[in-house]
Amino acid sequence: MDWTHVAAIIASNFALMGVYITLFLWSRSESKADHRALESWVKDMLASIQAEIKDFHGRLCAIEERNRGDKN
Repeated sequence: MDWTHVAAIIASNFALMGVYITLFLWSRSESKADHRALESWVKDMLASIQAEIKDFHGRLCAIEERNRGDKN
C-alpha cells in the first residue's frame, strides 16, 4: 500500500465526516423548525379552546339567569 492510498483514505474519511456533520446540522435545524410550527399550532388550539370555554360559560350563565327568573 502506497502513501497515496493512505492519503486518499484519510481524505475520503474527512470528506464523509463533513457530509455527516452537514446532514446533522441540517436535520437539527429542520427539527427546530418543526418544533416551532408545532408549538405555534398548539398555542392556536389552546387559544381556540379558551375562547370556546368563555363562550360556553357565557351561554351557561345566561341560561341560569333565565331559569332563576322563572323560579322567583
